[in-house]
Amino acid sequence: MEVPIIQRKIYEIRGHKIMLDFDLAILYEVETRVLNQAIKRNMDNFPDDFMFRLTAKEWEKTSSSKPLLGLDMGQDNSSQFVMSSRKHRGKSYAPYAFTEHGVAMLASVLKSAKARKMNIAIVRAFITLRKSVAQFGDIKEQLAELRTRIGEHDTQLAQIYDSIENMLDEKAEQKNWEKRERIGFVK
Repeated sequence: MEVPIIQRKIYEIRGHKIMLDFDLAILYEVETRVLNQAIKRNMDNFPDDFMFRLTAKEWEKTSSSKPLLGLDMGQDNSSQFVMSSRKHRGKSYAPYAFTEHGVAMLASVLKSAKARKMNIAIVRAFITLRKSVAQFGDIKEQLAELRTRIGEHDTQLAQIYDSIENMLDEKAEQKNWEKRERIGFVK
């Protein structure tokens, strides 16, 4: 599976980049209940920083929002999955959210070849996303530096223009325009 398709299923909640259980079930080609059963049998493998259940408010917000990137990169039915998952879960059963480490831990719980291959693709998507964020951070710093410089340049240019105008005004006052020698063609 392509990295951009996986990245569309990554959200940011509680300061973590996460994937939801039903999106992972789709990627692993298993039913969500089967995925959750495997997780419940191995809860010791998933501490709070690997996996947590969304609150009702977070679930409401996530089901009505776009993924982290917010980019439309082709056909994506994730909103349909969110809405259909919402109908089947009800309000009291919010989905599990898996951080990057939680997704990596899923490989030990789901032992199929498909799960291992998909896990590698998902980890690569997280890595690509992290690199993108780091790159945007560098660009953001550079833009802030440029704004500061440009702001200083604007001030300096305004001072230069004022000085030139003052010099021209002084020069104009010093000249006696009627006594000056005329230049040009003689008629």
